[in-house]
Amino acid sequence: MSGLSLTMNEFLSRFQLMQPPAARMSGNKRQAAVLIPIVRRPQPGLLLTQRSAMLRKHAGQVAFPGGAVDDTDKSPIAAALREAWEEVAISPDSVEVIGTLPPVDSVTGFQVTPVVGIIPPDLPYQASEDEVAAVFEMPLMEALTLGRYHPLDIHRRGNAHRVWLSWYQHYFVWGMTAGIIRELALQIGVEP
Repeated sequence: MSGLSLTMNEFLSRFQLMQPPAARMSGNKRQAAVLIPIVRRPQPGLLLTQRSAMLRKHAGQVAFPGGAVDDTDKSPIAAALREAWEEVAISPDSVEVIGTLPPVDSVTGFQVTPVVGIIPPDLPYQASEDEVAAVFEMPLMEALTLGRYHPLDIHRRGNAHRVWLSWYQHYFVWGMTAGIIRELALQIGVEP
């Protein structure tokens, strides 16, 4: 990659050539999935949402479209695509799934599978008023710059846990979302 740019072809090549680290064993049994929507542009974007302030859990947080795997879902990928449709009206047919990242454990007891998908640049997003307050796009190269993520070590129930913090415009990106973006950056080898 040159300078501060990352083309779609460079991203796809790096994602497909770099193997993710082996998944560690999870204590969480409940399954969930999120879609990491990469917007197909000469300089790709990363689509994110801000959850509604009215939600019971994770209100107002920046997140990827996603949620629990239902009995009707054939796989975590199917769940991520269904949730993206329900939350922001991204049609499953418009997503080119290119792979997954290793599952991560959430503090709410889920094992979450991040699903990486490429979406067209001209999709008309329609946020579900019950779940999503805002939909925004961040330049992928900016999102994948490791230096923008700052660690915070917290202790919960006697266990040390590291969370990552970042800002984009007026959006505070942290927790699992920031951690997943950072893992994607590490996997494709973006320089700090």
